[in-house]
Amino acid sequence: MKDFRPQTCCFTGHRIIPAGMRDILARRLDVAIDAMIQEGYCYFGAGGALGFDTMAAQSVLRAKEKYPHIRLILVLPCRDQAAKWNIRNRRIYEDILSKSDRKVYMTDVYTEDCMFRRNRRLVECSSACICYLTKTGGGTAYTVREAEQHGLRIVNLA
Repeated sequence: MKDFRPQTCCFTGHRIIPAGMRDILARRLDVAIDAMIQEGYCYFGAGGALGFDTMAAQSVLRAKEKYPHIRLILVLPCRDQAAKWNIRNRRIYEDILSKSDRKVYMTDVYTEDCMFRRNRRLVECSSACICYLTKTGGGTAYTVREAEQHGLRIVNLA
């Protein structure tokens, strides 16, 4: 079985992005993804959460217009992840789902550990991680520490 890790980059970041940072972060994502593609990365794994994950997935989908060979792989904690989201966010999520190349679900329904399982899976399948990390605690910090322990190259867009 072929190891795709050398060509795979994952994303992790905070759900809340300050309003004044959204446009800057979107541009940084576009530039970072383009640079990874130039280096030979063609698989991009996103966790499907609100905030940075959504921005990253949308950026990969924009990049696919220029680089149709790249793939967006959604590694999702559970099938009902967006069940309690507002309509606007659910529509954006469903649009990303419909345009992704592959979907991997950790569980069918939410469990206490499905988010951590998703984050570990993203890290274990990648050799690089593009993140938006501004805090020392929480799920993003945990995932970046995991990525560092696994030897992933970290690109922090914060």
